[in-house]
Amino acid sequence: MNRLLKLVILTLLIASSLPLLAQSEKFTISGYVEDANTGEKLIGANVYDPEKTKGTTSNVYGFFSLTLPKDSVYLAVSYLGYETKYFRLKLDKDVEMNFQLSSGEALAEVEVVAEKLDKIEEKTQMSQIEVPVQQIQRLPALLGEVDVLKSLQLLPGVQSGGEGTSGLYVRGGSPDQNLILLDGTPVYNVSHLFGFFSVFNADAINTVKLTKGGYPARYGGRLSSVLEINMKEGNNKEFKGTGTIGLLASKLTLEGPIVKDKTSFIVSGRRTYYDLLAKPFIKAQANQTEGSDFGGGYHFYDLNAKVNHKFSDKDRLFLSVYAGQDKFGFDVEEDYMDSSSKYDFGLDWGNITSALRWNHVWNNKLFSNVTGTYSRYQFDTGINIEEREI
Repeated sequence: MNRLLKLVILTLLIASSLPLLAQSEKFTISGYVEDANTGEKLIGANVYDPEKTKGTTSNVYGFFSLTLPKDSVYLAVSYLGYETKYFRLKLDKDVEMNFQLSSGEALAEVEVVAEKLDKIEEKTQMSQIEVPVQQIQRLPALLGEVDVLKSLQLLPGVQSGGEGTSGLYVRGGSPDQNLILLDGTPVYNVSHLFGFFSVFNADAINTVKLTKGGYPARYGGRLSSVLEINMKEGNNKEFKGTGTIGLLASKLTLEGPIVKDKTSFIVSGRRTYYDLLAKPFIKAQANQTEGSDFGGGYHFYDLNAKVNHKFSDKDRLFLSVYAGQDKFGFDVEEDYMDSSSKYDFGLDWGNITSALRWNHVWNNKLFSNVTGTYSRYQFDTGINIEEREI
C-alpha cells in the first residue's frame, strides 16, 4: 500500500511539473533589420516584445538575436525615422527572420510635453553619442563643404583647436589622442587644407559614433576619445547618383546593385579646384615682377569605394577602400645678368585605408566578424634647385 501511494504521489508531481517545463522552454529569433528601399543595414534598431517586456537591438552589422519562452510572440520592430512594424508569430522553434522598415512620413507639427531620460547608471555604455548623418548634412557648411568633424565640435565636451579648423579636442585632450576609425581601420591624418577640412566625405558615410570615455579595452592606445565612422554599403535595390558643386570642391556619388538583392557598390569622389582658381592670381603676381616667373598651387582629393556581397543568409563579405591626398607646391624661376636659377618645392601627404570584412552567423546566438585592415599615411617633401649660366 505504501508503494502504491508513493507511485501516485510521484505521478502527480511529474504531471504538475509538465506545464512548468513547457513554460521554461525557450527559442531564439534572429536575423537582420534593413531599409526596405535601399537594403542598407539599420544599426541599433529595436526588436521588442511589449507583452513580455523583453527585447534587443541590432549590432553594428544590422544583426539581432532575441531569445523568448515558447509561446505566441508579438514583436515591435522600430528605428528612428522609420515606421514601426508589428509581427505576431507562434514561437515553437528557432526562427530566422529579416525585417525591412520603410521611412516614416514627416509630421506637420510635433508638441513635446515631457521627456523621460534614461538613468546613466542603467546604461551599458556611457559617454557615447551617435550623430545622424542627415543632421550633419543640414548644418551650416564652410564654403559649401559639409564637415563631419566640425559638426562634432558642437557637442558637449568637444572643442576645436582654432576658428575654422577641424581638429577635435575632447575634454582637454589633443587631436593625436583620438582614435579615429573608418570601417574599423585607423586613419592617421584626418584633415585637408592644413586643418580646415576633414577627409571624410559626408555623402559616403552611414553612421558616426563618438565615445568620449569609458570605451572598451579593444580600443586601447588612445587617451581622449574613439570616433567610429562607417561607410554606406550601397543601394542593392536600384541605381542612384548624386553630385554637388561647391565654392571649393565638387563631389559625385554613385551607388547601386551589381546583382540585385545580392551584391551592391558605392563610389564617392571629391576634388577641390582651388589650384585652378588661384592660377590667374599667381600669374598676375609673376607679371608684376620683372625677370621672375612664379607657378604653383594646392589641391586635394578623396575617393571612397565599397562593395558588399551576400553569399547566403549566413555569410556576407565587404570590401571598403579610402584614398585621399593633398598636393602643394610652387616653382620660382629668376633670371640674372649672367645666370638663372629655378627652385621647385613640393609637399604631398595623404592616407590609404582598406578593410576586408567577413560576417558569419554560426547559429541563432553566435555572430562573428573577421576583419583584415590596411592603413598607410605618407608625407613626402621635394626640393629641387637648378642654377645655370647664360
